[in-house]
Amino acid sequence: LAQGYFLTCCGSPRKALRFEAQQPETSNNNTTDTMPSKRRNNGRSKHGRGHTAIVRCCNCFRCVPKDKAIKRFQVRNMCDASSQRDLRDASVYSTFTMPKLYNKMIYCVSCAIHARVVRVRNKKLRASPEGRIYVRPTFGKGGG
Repeated sequence: LAQGYFLTCCGSPRKALRFEAQQPETSNNNTTDTMPSKRRNNGRSKHGRGHTAIVRCCNCFRCVPKDKAIKRFQVRNMCDASSQRDLRDASVYSTFTMPKLYNKMIYCVSCAIHARVVRVRNKKLRASPEGRIYVRPTFGKGGG
């Protein structure tokens, strides 16, 4: 076998194998050919970590890497409005505010898109800095 050639296997598993010598394909440029990336971070935020923990989606219980999962806090009142009014009337303290429930919801990408937690953005908006800015909700504290 000449230098620069390698063997490839030809034939089905039932028939006798036949080996043919082929010359390796060479590209015109010296750079390594890589597949195109849809996102700058490949849809993850692990940056240098080899492996991240697995979490479960709160909707479908799919295993998702922790850095890939979409995490949002669901802020709710502890009780409904009518019960809150009854508690406020019966309370000794005039300026008592009911605490809120902060529930961390973890979604896989499919469920987050389906539940409209995140939206599909076009390529231009994904690449632009305006598309990457996450506006943190204020939770009723007002602007500023």
